[in-house]
Amino acid sequence: MTRPLKRSLTSRFSPPQLIALSFVLAIAVGSGLLLLPFSLQGGQRLDVLTAIFTATTALCVTGLKVIDPARTFSVTGQLILLLLIQLGGLGLITFGTVFALALRRRMKFSERMRLAQQVSAFDVGGVLGLIRKIFAYTLVIEGLGTLLLALRFVPQFGWEQGLYYSVVHAISAFNNAGFSLFPHSLQDYRSDLLVTLTMCALVILGGLGFLVQVNVVAHLLRRRPERLLIHSRLVLTTTLLLLLGGTLLIAAFEWNNPATLGTLPLGEKLLNSFVSSVMPRTGGFSTLNTELLRPATLFLMMFLMFVGASPGGAGGGIKTSTFAVIVGSAWSMVRSQGEMVAFHRRIEESTVLRAMTVGLLANALLVLMLLLMLAFNTSPRLDFSHLAFETVSAFSTVGLSMNATPDTNAAQRVLLIVLMYLGRIGPLTFALALRQRVKRQDVSYPPERDILIG
Repeated sequence: MTRPLKRSLTSRFSPPQLIALSFVLAIAVGSGLLLLPFSLQGGQRLDVLTAIFTATTALCVTGLKVIDPARTFSVTGQLILLLLIQLGGLGLITFGTVFALALRRRMKFSERMRLAQQVSAFDVGGVLGLIRKIFAYTLVIEGLGTLLLALRFVPQFGWEQGLYYSVVHAISAFNNAGFSLFPHSLQDYRSDLLVTLTMCALVILGGLGFLVQVNVVAHLLRRRPERLLIHSRLVLTTTLLLLLGGTLLIAAFEWNNPATLGTLPLGEKLLNSFVSSVMPRTGGFSTLNTELLRPATLFLMMFLMFVGASPGGAGGGIKTSTFAVIVGSAWSMVRSQGEMVAFHRRIEESTVLRAMTVGLLANALLVLMLLLMLAFNTSPRLDFSHLAFETVSAFSTVGLSMNATPDTNAAQRVLLIVLMYLGRIGPLTFALALRQRVKRQDVSYPPERDILIG
């Protein structure tokens, strides 16, 4: 008589549940480590809520901060933050897989399914090979970013501190974390092409999504190039349009603003307009004082933050492909085409419904959380624009701020923690994690067409 196989602890959870729980556990561990004395500089103290907020903003690669990490944390504490950023950017399950592969442990099919969901892969069978490529690719890109930044930081700060700053900012940028050891982010380097363009390149690559980058590299390097996936084409096209459109509009809105672009020469105006278009795509760094931007620019940035990065990348937002499918399906309906077509391929109705669901859940969550942020507000300095910008930034895991985070109270910080968490794992993933298994109904109800829309 054979004994029934015991299910492992992780196999009892669905992929969305495991992703959601792994982030909760990592936030708890990270918060505990940040509270320990060796993580803090001499004379510094950290309360529990601030530790949880800081661990969440690092793991969820956001970058909002209520304290200055360079002055609060020791080198050990800063390295813990850096580890959380790397874990959050690549995904906790991805890291666990790399260690399992290093130990030559075989992966079960259920574990491969969770991995595929973590990295937004299409093929469960090839997910392990994709994980190896992702890890190697990450190390190479972060290494190149470190070398480029070191060309500027080492002469400025010396070998030890310059290399340290280069590593921190390269990892933070590639993982779209927005963490900087400089008190004013990148504002002191707004005229520096090497620093600004290197950081922009790292943010763009980190936000594109690993599947897209692997597909593009395979397409370019092989003798018989692999075809670009429709997903890759959709992501690349949408990203390019958002970057160009954002750059032109920000330049137009801020061109004569003496507090931002108005006093800069032509080249720096264009450079900083481009940087300000890249960073809301969940990068989180800034070369301009966000609080001094005009209302139209702030609204545009909130839109760019809401769209965010791409599936499988380190950034948040509803994702470029989701936005493209929503817009494309709406345009198809306006033109009475009936179904969306992209690059001579029909987009399935289930994909359109999933995109619409993500967009609806994200909008509903933002409206609810902004309402609560306003209801709990006790600071006379924070008005609607401050709290709206902060809410969208937290949900989209961007980290850009109108210098409002330190003025928030405890209730508002709890709301921001929830927003960063939900924004990183995705509202749809969280909803699926809470879903109970429902028995399939064999009854098919007749359709109803007498419902007026619009």
